[in-house]
Amino acid sequence: MAVDEGVAPAAETDDSGTVHRLKPNAVGLLGVVFMAVATAAPITAMTGNVPFMVSSGNGVGAPAGYLVAMVVLAIFAVGFTSMAKHITSTGAFYGFISYGLGRTVGLASGLLATFAYVVFEPALIGIFSTFATTTLKDQTGLHIPWWAFAILMLAINAAGTWFGIDVAEKLLVVLLATEVTVLAAMAISVALHGGGPDGFTFDPVNPVNAFHGTSAGLGLFFAFWSWVGFESTAMYGEESRDPKKIIPKATMISVLGVGVFYVFVSWMAITGNGEAAAVKAASSANPLALFFNPTEHYVGHWAVVVMQWLMITGSLACGMAFHNCAARYMYALGREGVLPSLKHTLGRTHAKNGSPHIAGLVQTIVTAVLLGAFWAAGKDPYSGTYVLLAILGTMAILVVQAVCSFAVLAYFRTNHPESRHWFRTFAAPLVGGVAMLAVVALLVSNMGAAAGPESSSLVLKATPWIVALVALSGIGYAQYLKRRDPSRYALLGRTVLEETKER
Repeated sequence: MAVDEGVAPAAETDDSGTVHRLKPNAVGLLGVVFMAVATAAPITAMTGNVPFMVSSGNGVGAPAGYLVAMVVLAIFAVGFTSMAKHITSTGAFYGFISYGLGRTVGLASGLLATFAYVVFEPALIGIFSTFATTTLKDQTGLHIPWWAFAILMLAINAAGTWFGIDVAEKLLVVLLATEVTVLAAMAISVALHGGGPDGFTFDPVNPVNAFHGTSAGLGLFFAFWSWVGFESTAMYGEESRDPKKIIPKATMISVLGVGVFYVFVSWMAITGNGEAAAVKAASSANPLALFFNPTEHYVGHWAVVVMQWLMITGSLACGMAFHNCAARYMYALGREGVLPSLKHTLGRTHAKNGSPHIAGLVQTIVTAVLLGAFWAAGKDPYSGTYVLLAILGTMAILVVQAVCSFAVLAYFRTNHPESRHWFRTFAAPLVGGVAMLAVVALLVSNMGAAAGPESSSLVLKATPWIVALVALSGIGYAQYLKRRDPSRYALLGRTVLEETKER
């Protein structure tokens, strides 16, 4: 059943046959962009991924790796945004793929996307807790156990989702603006000083160098990993103003804006150290020196101190954004009654805030259980919890992105032949889909290196099988519904805003 945009959340009940919906017109273009960019976590992507790319990936060609990834993801986004102009659904991939490739593939993809965002939150809580514990001990001498920070972040995330997207947006705007500012200050300072000890060098942005280094495949995987979450723009369509215009614009701004920022910041970090010194710093016992050294030299020690604190708030912003994503996917599955009981629980929205409050609460509980399990297994919050769960979630979401590209091809051929375009609805999604499958292959072939000390972990070895199991469960359950409950099967991935004219 399509949702009428003018109906207030509090006026809808399950028994009336209508669908509980999210708060309409709650966020604008910049809000959607900030929510999407927050999931990419620029400061975490830069300080966490670039040193590893430089030391063990494509070396000084790491910025070129980001350049290649930006081009590929921009091509993917062309098809993705073309579909967003026709379909507005908080289920995003779930809805897109259901309309393009059918309800069975749609449910499998919806479960995979939900699973990915569910595990991303505890992953980010792991790295947040590590940053917080380390920074507080280094700068104040206080030692607070990591689990205390984990509880704090869980509470903040839960509150942000409960009170609605507009509250989360305001907090994320502040957190994101500060982390971007300090990284930009370092990069701009290096540029204004005419480069580092070797002056300006253009080797880091030469696209050819993206495919050189110790392990170019590993470097490219980390580059793509740094964008995970940009596609979350689509799931805020039902809560945004004029989604047919806002969502496509926000998606392209997120891909290209983040891409230009990543290339520039990583390039200036390497230039600010000098190429040889950059590799040495990234390979040292303190790989963050790759960023701290030029920040200290060209901006000042105060900026290094600030950067350490912003690494904490940046991972908090990222985890909060993932919490919102997971809650909205759960809500999308729940409101359609994939399981009958879900419509009265996960599929409900808060009467006042119009938020997926029950889904957010369930996500909080699931995250707490996962964190407790990894703690009980003796896993380090960074090298164990963060790395293992991030790899697991990334594999799931990359598979969904690839499937979504092929869904775009099928959707426009079947539903909107008048809107078909040789590039936007054919070449771009085809190239994007093949490229996403290539990135999945990069991940599978480099999982051990990416996991570092957890390369022999059972969780890592089981990762491809877990992803396959989630997908097969969706396929199997969809086929069960098709045979036993056709009315519920007909609803899968079909709840969209009425103005899309799809239902």
